[in-house]
Amino acid sequence: MTGRRLPRGFFRFPLPPRTRTTARYAGSLAVCASLLAGCGVMSGSDSGDDTVKVMTWAPENTKATNKPGMPAMAAAYAKWINSRGGIGGRKLQVLTCNERNDSVAVARCARRAADEGVVAVVGSYSQYGDSYLAPLEGAGIPYIGGYGVTSDELTSPVSYPVNGGQPALLAGLGRALAADCGPVTLVRPDSIAGDEMPPLFDAGLKAGGHPEATDQLAADDATEYSSASDRALRGATAEPGNKGCVVPALGDRTNNFMDSFRRARTEFPGVRTATVLGSVDQSLINATGGADGPYEGAYVTSWYPVASDPRWNSMKKIIDTEAFGDNRIDPADAGVQTTYLAYTVLKAALERIGTGEVSADTVQHTLDHGLRVGTGGLTPTLHWPDETPLAAVGFPRLANADVTVQVVRGGKLVAAKQDAAGASTVTDTTSTLEKLDEGRL
Repeated sequence: MTGRRLPRGFFRFPLPPRTRTTARYAGSLAVCASLLAGCGVMSGSDSGDDTVKVMTWAPENTKATNKPGMPAMAAAYAKWINSRGGIGGRKLQVLTCNERNDSVAVARCARRAADEGVVAVVGSYSQYGDSYLAPLEGAGIPYIGGYGVTSDELTSPVSYPVNGGQPALLAGLGRALAADCGPVTLVRPDSIAGDEMPPLFDAGLKAGGHPEATDQLAADDATEYSSASDRALRGATAEPGNKGCVVPALGDRTNNFMDSFRRARTEFPGVRTATVLGSVDQSLINATGGADGPYEGAYVTSWYPVASDPRWNSMKKIIDTEAFGDNRIDPADAGVQTTYLAYTVLKAALERIGTGEVSADTVQHTLDHGLRVGTGGLTPTLHWPDETPLAAVGFPRLANADVTVQVVRGGKLVAAKQDAAGASTVTDTTSTLEKLDEGRL
C-alpha cells in the first residue's frame, strides 16, 4: 500500500486474477479466531433442523460509513418469509455482525459465519474484501449480493454480486455526461484507489465522444475544500461560453466538498454537478436542504431504478408489513435495495434445492450451475457463468453492468430519462468497460 490509505467507498482497478496464499489465509483465520464480540441474531426464526442459517454484516454506530438498514432489511425479510411458512417449509434465521468499518472486525464476522455453519453471507457491506473473502473462500461459503464497494466482490469465486459496483457507476456517469457537459473536472481522492477512477470515468466520456476529464486530486480526509472547489470550477469553465460539469467522487467526504462548492459556485452559476451513488443518496439530499441544497440539478448514477419506481413495490410491502416505523430502513437506500435483491437470490437458490440438503456447498453448487434469478425488472436476470464478458478486464464475476441515470429535481432523486411506460431508462456499460483493455479509449 506504500502508506497511502484507501478511502471508504472506492476500490482498486484493475486486478489480476485472484490469488490466495496459505500464509495469508492462515493469518486471516488467526485474527478471526481471537474475537467473537459484536455479532447477534436477528429475530425471524428459532434455530432447528428445519432452519436455514445465514449472516448479514454491515457497519453500525461508527464515525464513518454506517449501513444499519442492511441487517434491518435482512431481519424484515426473514420475518416476512417465516410468517408465510418459510422456504419449502424451512425457516430462515439471520445472524448479524457489526463490521465496524474495520478489517479485523469483518474478519471476525467471517470467521463466526464459518463457525456457526451459515449457508451464505447475504446482502452485506464491507470495504475490506481481503479480510473477509479469504476465510469465506476457505470455508466454501458463498457471498451473495455484497454491496459493490470493493473490486474483490467482482473477482472472488465465492462472490455473487447483484450489481456492477463502482466500475459500472463511473463508466455510466461518464457516458451520461458526455452529451450535456462542456469541460469536465473529476475531483477524486489522492490515493491508490483514486488513481484508478479516471480510466473508468473517462471510458464513459470517450464512449460518448467527449474528451477526457481534468483529473483533480483532493485529500480524502479534509474537513473543507474551498481551494479544491475553486480549482474545479475554473477547470470546468476553461472554455468560454461552454458550461462545464464538476464531478466530486470523494466517498464520505463528498458532502464536505459540496459545502465548500456551494459557496464558490455563485460566480459560476452555469456549472452543473454529478456524482455516483454512495457519494450521494436521498437521505443526504434531504439532510442538506433538499431542493434548496447543493445537489439540486445534480446527476447521479445508480445500479437500480429510482425508489419511486413501482418495481420496488414488493420490497416496500415487506418493509411496511414487517418493519413499519423502523427508521433504519429507507427504501431509497442502495444498501437496503441491494440486501433485498440478495435475499431474492437466496430464496431462488433454496427453492431450486427444494427438499434436498441445504448447506454452503449445495447453495454454491446451485448458484454455479444454471440458476437464473428474475428480480421483477429491477436488474437483468441474474446468473453467474464461469466466464463473463468482463473477465478479460479483471472483473470475472461482474454479471450485471446496468446503471440508471438519476437527477435531483425538487429535492428528490428521479429518473433522468424514462421509457414510454414511465420506467427508468437503463444503460448497459458492458461494452464501455470491455474497451478498457483494448487501448481504444
